[in-house]
Amino acid sequence: MAEKKSSGAKAGGKKGGGSKGGAANSAFMAPLTPDAALAAIVGKDPLPRTEVTKRVWDYIRQNNLQDPKDKRTIKTDAKLKAVCDGKDSVSMFELTKLVNAHLKKG
Repeated sequence: MAEKKSSGAKAGGKKGGGSKGGAANSAFMAPLTPDAALAAIVGKDPLPRTEVTKRVWDYIRQNNLQDPKDKRTIKTDAKLKAVCDGKDSVSMFELTKLVNAHLKKG
């Protein structure tokens, strides 16, 4: 009698758990419109949240706004201060919350 050896692959030929058809990332990719204060930094066109975050960080790096001693602290200039509720400095974690308040769907 010949024995049948298993290759260890799951039935159907797929390995691993797969995604849910892209639905998990759709919220990040939905275009959001920045208000006037944030538009001064990222532009006025609707952008996905990921692109808004990228452009805010590009602005921070171009204007040398990270504290050199503590990279988690962002010093605000006039444009960024309008987004950050008038604060002179914010943590990078607080920045995300403040930026999100200036985005609206649509």
